[in-house]
Amino acid sequence: MTENNNELYALYETILDRKENKQEGSYTCYLFEKGLDKILKKVGEECTETVIAAKNGDNQETVLEISDLIYHLFVMMVQQGISVDEVMNELAKRSQKTGNLKQFHTVDKNT
Repeated sequence: MTENNNELYALYETILDRKENKQEGSYTCYLFEKGLDKILKKVGEECTETVIAAKNGDNQETVLEISDLIYHLFVMMVQQGISVDEVMNELAKRSQKTGNLKQFHTVDKNT
């Protein structure tokens, strides 16, 4: 599992480097040049494609789409100044919780 975390950190560092050191022909640099709206559009597209692949039951395609989504989420994180450690810390906090099923608010449609 640690090796996989290293891959995530390496991806984040590569994206961070592309933001700081522009490279001609880099898709990552292109996203940063276009700005947050373009990055968010790509996050939304990749999220939708991930859902469709999963709904279709195509695990190979789903893995590809999840990878695209993670990449675009990382681009968004770098753009917004959010580190992998911040997300990992939040996930660690959440993993300590048990019995935290939220009560869903029900709406009376007759009122």
